[in-house]
Amino acid sequence: MELTAEIIARHLNGEVIGDKDLVLTGFAPATTAKPGELTFAENASFFAKAEQSEASAILVDQEFTSATKTLIRVASSRIAFAQALPIFFPDPAVEPGIHPTAVIAPSASVDPSAHVGPHCVIGEKVTVGARTVLHPRVTIGPESEIGSECVFFPGVTVYHRCQIGNRVRLHAGAVVGSDGFGYVFDRGEHRKVPQVGNVIIHDDVELGANVTVDRGTLGPTIIGKGTKVDNLVQIGHNVQLGEHCVIVAQVGVAGSTKLGNYAQIGGQVGIAGHLKIGDRVMIAAQSGVMHDIPNDEKWFGSPAQPDRQAKRVLLAIQQLPRLMKRMSEMETWLRGRGGRGGTDAERRP
Repeated sequence: MELTAEIIARHLNGEVIGDKDLVLTGFAPATTAKPGELTFAENASFFAKAEQSEASAILVDQEFTSATKTLIRVASSRIAFAQALPIFFPDPAVEPGIHPTAVIAPSASVDPSAHVGPHCVIGEKVTVGARTVLHPRVTIGPESEIGSECVFFPGVTVYHRCQIGNRVRLHAGAVVGSDGFGYVFDRGEHRKVPQVGNVIIHDDVELGANVTVDRGTLGPTIIGKGTKVDNLVQIGHNVQLGEHCVIVAQVGVAGSTKLGNYAQIGGQVGIAGHLKIGDRVMIAAQSGVMHDIPNDEKWFGSPAQPDRQAKRVLLAIQQLPRLMKRMSEMETWLRGRGGRGGTDAERRP
C-alpha cells in the first residue's frame, strides 16, 4: 500500500496542508532527505532548513506555511516523529515457529505464535507468551516467565525464576538475573552469600545492550512499568526502579536502592546502596549520589548535592585561581612590610 500524506496525517492525528495525495516513500533528516521523503521541523530554524531541502513534505507543529512543500501539521512534531518512523521502518517480520537448532525443555510452554530463533535454549517449566520473538542464542533459565510481544535480541540471557512482562525489549547481550554482588568476610576470605531472589520486569520496559540486572539476595529486583535503560547499565541486587524512569548509559545503581517514578538519571551516574531516590528526581551526568533525594529535586556533582548548592560550589571553585593569586600578592606585600612601622591604612594591601 502506498503511503500518502493523508494516510500519514490520519495515523498521526494531524492535518495536511497541501497535496493530500502526495506519495511518501521514506523519512529522513532535512540534510539528507530526497524527493518523495518526509522530514520534520520543530522550530523556525529547522523549518528553514527543511524548506531548502529536497524533501517533499514536512512534519510541523506550528503555523508554518510553505509554497513549495506539503505540510503535515500535528500537535507535537517530536512525538509525531517517533510515531511516524515505525510506519516507514517497521521491525523485520519473523514467522512464528521454533528453529530446528533451538533446545526446548519438555516442560516448557512456548506459545504457537512465538518465534524462537537458532541456537536458543529454553529451560524447564519456562513459559513464553504470544508473539514474543527470541532472536538467535537467547537463553531462558528454568521456571522463568516471559510475557507476550516481547523482543529479545541476540545473546540475551535470562537466569532462572525471573518474571518478565509484556512488550519488553532486551537488547543484545543483556543479562537478567545474574547473582548479586554479596559476600561476607569470614576467616580471611570472602564467603559468597547465595542470591536466592529473582528479577521482576514489568510491562513495556526496554533494556539496552549489555545491561545487567542482578537477582535479589532475598526477594526480587524490580524494574517498573515503562522504564527505559540505556546500554551498559548495572542494576544491583534488590534495587527497585519505579515506573517510567529513564536511565542513561554507564549508570551503576548499588544494591537495595529504590528509585521513584519518572526519575531521570544522566550518564555515568553512580548511586550508592540502600538509598531512596524520590519521584521525578533528575540527576545530572557523572554525579555520585550518597544520600537520599526527596521528590522533584535536581542534583548533580560528586558528591551530588541539590543543583543550586552544587552551582554555588562550582562558582566558588572557579574563583580559586583569582583568590590564590590575590593571596600570593598579599603575602608578598606583607613580607615586604615586615619589621616596618606605619599606620593601619599603610599596612592595608
